[in-house]
Order: sequence, then structure tokens, then C-alpha cells
Amino acid sequence: MVPILKTNRLLSRAGIAVSTTCALLLVSSTHVLPQSRARGLHNPTSGDPVPKLLLLRILRAEDERRWDDELRNLFSARNAAVRSRAALAAGRIGDESALADLSVLLQRDDEPYVRAMAAFALGEIEALSSQDALYVTLKQTKDPVVRARCVEAFGKIAAALPKEQEARARELGTTILEALRFEARRSVPDRLTILLGLTAALRAKPANAGPVVAEFLHYSDARIRADAANTLARLKLKDGNDQLRKLLTTDPDPIVRANAARVLGATEDKASFEALLDRALKDKDSRVRVSAIRALASLKDAPDLLHVAATVALIERGATLLLAATRESKDKPTLRAHPTEANELLEIANALGRLRQDSKDYRTMTWLRQIRRVTGPAPEVEIALARIHPGNYLSEITTQARESMLLDWRAASSIAQGFGEIAALPDSTNDKGFRKEAEDTLRAMLDYRNSGITIKTLVVVHSEYAIPDVLRAYAAFKPKDLAEVLRKHLKESDVIIRATAAELLGELPPDEMNTRALVAALPVALADKELNDAALAILDSLAKQKSSQANEAIQTALNAPDYLVRRKAVALLKANGAGDFSSRIGTVHTRNTTADYERAIARMGKQVTAIVTTTKGPFTINLLPDEATLNVDNFIQLAKRRYFSGITVHRVVPNFVIQDGDPRGDGNGGPGYQIRCEINQVPYERGAVGMALSGKDTGGSQWFVTHSPQPHLDGGYTVFGNVVAGMDTVDAIVRGDVIRSIVINESVRRAANRRR
Repeated sequence: MVPILKTNRLLSRAGIAVSTTCALLLVSSTHVLPQSRARGLHNPTSGDPVPKLLLLRILRAEDERRWDDELRNLFSARNAAVRSRAALAAGRIGDESALADLSVLLQRDDEPYVRAMAAFALGEIEALSSQDALYVTLKQTKDPVVRARCVEAFGKIAAALPKEQEARARELGTTILEALRFEARRSVPDRLTILLGLTAALRAKPANAGPVVAEFLHYSDARIRADAANTLARLKLKDGNDQLRKLLTTDPDPIVRANAARVLGATEDKASFEALLDRALKDKDSRVRVSAIRALASLKDAPDLLHVAATVALIERGATLLLAATRESKDKPTLRAHPTEANELLEIANALGRLRQDSKDYRTMTWLRQIRRVTGPAPEVEIALARIHPGNYLSEITTQARESMLLDWRAASSIAQGFGEIAALPDSTNDKGFRKEAEDTLRAMLDYRNSGITIKTLVVVHSEYAIPDVLRAYAAFKPKDLAEVLRKHLKESDVIIRATAAELLGELPPDEMNTRALVAALPVALADKELNDAALAILDSLAKQKSSQANEAIQTALNAPDYLVRRKAVALLKANGAGDFSSRIGTVHTRNTTADYERAIARMGKQVTAIVTTTKGPFTINLLPDEATLNVDNFIQLAKRRYFSGITVHRVVPNFVIQDGDPRGDGNGGPGYQIRCEINQVPYERGAVGMALSGKDTGGSQWFVTHSPQPHLDGGYTVFGNVVAGMDTVDAIVRGDVIRSIVINESVRRAANRRR
């Protein structure tokens, strides 16, 4: 890819002063080969780690999302570690110009782990044109890791294909199933190929996948059984239900039992009702209980007698949890702040709302009001109350003195979601004017600045954070003035309100007035300094207008300083047939300096931990600077300036994740900038720490920890750490708990150079 003589100049471009001696040492370490020899890739391979100066070049190129000869040349380096790291960088950057070079690396490199990384990178770029190289390699390779990564890549490529290429997606899906069948027939199957193949299948959604995937429910490896069930659950396939009913009650592994419950719920397997209820009440592992409770809520067509029996049992279980959530005092029992039991109570509330919909069940309504004392007016509780007895719920909120509930924006948001649920209820439930009353109340809540004067019972403090949920709930009723209301909120000062209004306008039929409003709102959004949510949402909605005026407005975003905005504009214009402006995407104007890169690289090979202290206690994260260098550095810099201290855990989904790092607390906040993804091969096991996203390269300060393996997140979200102590604390955290502090500890221990 470039002659040796350019090495010194390229390092200077990276902002490093390099002496002649240093440059010669670097060249001898990496030994970049001429282009003609690179095509053969019969390279002598050193066992040296990637030199730090080369790492800086690679890291800068990744951060800038820049693919050029600086990286291309490294594909022909003597050092296999350099070739592998350059391949990973190409995949992260995602430029299709790298496909040909990656394909050569995949097919001709002497080192299997380099070829495996090339396959991983091709999967990250998600381009159909790499299908042939991957397919040939899959058929010819004898290396199990290379084979596994090829199968993984097929799943990512298939998932990214548009609907008009459905036939090609089916081809890829067939290849994935063939690989899984091959492993199933082998006397000694390859574990990694099976696991990555199962995840590839859930991404590609191939026809007739059920029987193939269900075979792996019989394996002795618990993780394979769990992942097979996970794939069946996500694809809603019932081919393994007979075996899953057995696994639900007898499997020794709690993740297998939990995933079995998920499948039985997703496929609405009414025959498993009693077994699911038993696990919901008696399983020792909370993840199994939660999954079983959710599954019960999915069995909506089960006989009413079973629903009544389940309701009684779940309320009794809820009473036990409610008792455990209290503590004794001299006067009377009082609730513990954010008790761990709240997670399970909310799951029960959600299930009861579905099981007893429109039943007007007094006992269930009474119990739901009781757990409000534990959870506050949480969305799960409000939605359940609205489903069970909408008339009573409306009366309770609009006629009783409940100002104390509505003073907090979170409560207002939850109640708005409860009202919005009424729009989805059957017409037979809405025949008493419930729909109109709920719609009118939501409309009044949108006039929150005047609500203290016009509506005595709906005084809302800091309600701008609640308005997005109020808007969504109001839109669910499809009111006549919806477009007018949304256009008005497109002028709000809050970025998330504008983003929500734009998103909802995009869901309406194309309209000239809406187009004009979106065009007028775009320059304001492009000038937003901290969050780009409004700009991205407005661009999406403009694209849906399918007009020349809208496309012209989108073209103005090609000059935006924000890389994500430019990338979005290019993609939308291309999809609309308005031209290919790919050359205008450019590179990222990164905020990182050479000193930042050097600081981040200096942690590689070291033990770096973060001790997170919460209101539930501490847990320890082993950070992964070798795998996610800049994501780790970003987390550490935020922690050192006490950014996370005092931030509320805004999201908890039991048996999935806890999520923190949002200073707004509504899931939309961040530090005022975005960082790039550093997708790696670390899997999302239990306790994995990942960067939360709203799309590629949109990370900032929000991060999450997984309660259980989540293979569908692999290769899609950056893993930058693993919890190594205190998972019991993570399991106990509920929505509303607070991060008190994060303390970073860095050692000098060097890790061994690993080949992945």
C-alpha cells in the first residue's frame, strides 16, 4: 500500500516529532512491504505488539473516520499484529473503499487471526459486495475462528440489507443455516461457530430456521442452549417448544430457564401457562421470575379462568414483595428508598395490566395503587391502571387533588403514557367517551406554561422533560389539530421536544405546510451546540416529504460541521434518488488532541478499574483500554471530573440492563459531544459494560451493564469493561438509584500481547 520512505512523513502528520533513529526502529519493527508483495501476503510474522507510534496513527484515523493510504499500507506490514489492528480500524471506519483490501487480507494472509479480524471487519462494514470473498473463505478455510467470523459477518450484512434486496438476504440466511447444520452433524462441533451462527441467524431471519436452531436446545453446553433459545425468542419460532417446556422447569442454568420462558411467551404457548406461573412465583433466580412474568402477560388468549388464577397468585407474590420492601420503625412500617423489590413489582404490574385489561378488577386496581407507594407513578403502573379501568383512571387523575403526583416531570411523563394507552384500547372500551376525555387532558398538558391558571389539577414543574411523552401520547389519538400542535412544538427551545415533534411530523402523510415548518426549523437545529437530536430527526422527516423542496433543504446539511449530520444527509439524499453526495461526508472534526491519544494509549497493557459506588453499594468494573481505547479514556475523563456523581440511574430493564450517565435523567442527555464506536470482539456476557447509542458513533456519557448474556448486542455496541466484583449490587439497582461516585485506579501491570 505506500513505500517505506513515507513513514517518517506520515508520523509527522500525526503530530509527532520523530527522529531518524526512531523512524528506522519503527520501520524495522513493522516492515511495510511493497504493493506487489502485499498481494501475496506470504509475510514473515513477528510476535511483537503494535508499536505505540503506529497505534497513535491508527487511533487517530479511527477517530476521524478516515480510510486512506496511511491505514491501507499497514495491511502489508511484516508484523501480523499491525495487520490485524489495521483491519479492525478499517471495519470501525466503515468505508467501503476498504473492502477490496480486506478481502485480500481475508483470503491470503498467513496468520489465521488476521484473517479472522478481516472477516470481522467486513461484517462491520455491512456491504453485500464482500459476500463472495466471505463465502469462498467459509468453504475453504480449516481454521474454526475464521469460519466463525465469516458466519457472523453474513448475519450483519443480511440485517443491513434494504427490503428490495430481500432475495440476497435469503441467500445469506441460507448460508448461515448451512453452517449451523454442518456444526450440528460434526462429532466435535465448534462452539464459537455455533454461538456466532445462532446470533447471525437472529439477525438474518432466514426462512425455516426453527428446526435448525432448535437442535441446539439439546446440547450439553448451557450457553449454547441459552443462545438457541434466545434466537427462537427473537424470531418468535415455536419449533423447540416441547423441549423448552422441559428446560423451563428442569434446566440447572438460570439463563436457559429464563430464555425458555421468553420463547414460550413470544410464541404464546398456552400449554405452558401453569409452568410459567410456577416459575414466576417460585424460581430462585430473579431473572427467571421476571422472564416468566413477562411471558404470562403475552398469553392474552388463555382462558379467563387461568388469567384470574394468575392474577390472584401474582398479587399474593406482590404482597410478599411489598412487605419485604418495608422496614420497621417505632410508629409504623415505612418503605425503604428504592427497594430492590421494585423491579419485580413493576413487572407484575405490567403483567396484570395485560392479563386483566378492561376487567375493572377492583382488587387489582387497589393493589396497583398500593405499589405506587414503592414505585411512585411509574409508567408500568399508570399504563396498567389505564388498561384495567380507563374510566376510573381518568376520573382519578383529572378530578382528584393529585398535584403532588404531577409536580415531578417523571410523574407527569408516566401519567401521560397511561393516558396514551387509552388510545390503543378497543373501541368497545372507549364507547363511554374515555378517548375524548384523555385526548383533551393531554392537549391541556401540552399547554404546560399556562397550566397553573387553566387547569388546577395539572400543575407540572420542569415539565419540558415530560413534553416528549405527552406529545407521543397525544399523537396516538390522531387528533385533528395534531400537525398544528407539532409544528408549534417544533419551535420550542428544548432540543428533545423539537426532535420529538419532528419525528411525529414524519409519521404523518407528506404535507406542504409541514415541509415548510421542517425547512424553517432545520437551520436552528443545525446550530444546536450540544445535542444533534433535533437536526437528525428533522432530516429524517424532511426525507419522508419526498419533495424537491425537502431535498434541497437536506442538501444544506452537507455543510454542517457535525459528521453525523452530514452522514445522515448523504444517506437520505441517496435513498431519495436526489444524488450521491458521499464525497461530502468527509472526516470527523475530532475534539481529541495528540496528547489525548497518547494518554489513552498509555493505558494499554495496564490493569484499569473503576469502583462505582451507588445508593445500593459498590461494584467494580475492569476497564478494557486495549479493546476500546478512546471509549475507556472518555469514561475515565468524565469520572475524574465527577461528571457521574449524583446522576440517577434512569433505566433498569430486569434481566437485560441498568443504564446511567444521563444528566437530564430522561434518556436523552449527554456530555455535549459524541464519541466514535470502537466495536470489538468482546461478547456481551453477564456484567459487560457497554456504551449506549442512538445510532452508530453517537456515544457520549450514557453506559449500561448487562444482567445476563445479550448476544444480539455483540458487534453493535462498544464493550469497554466488565464487572468483576459486585454483580449482586448491579442486580439490586432499580430506577431512581443514584451513582454517588466513580473512582479510577490504574496499575502498571502489563498484559501479554494477545492474538484475537
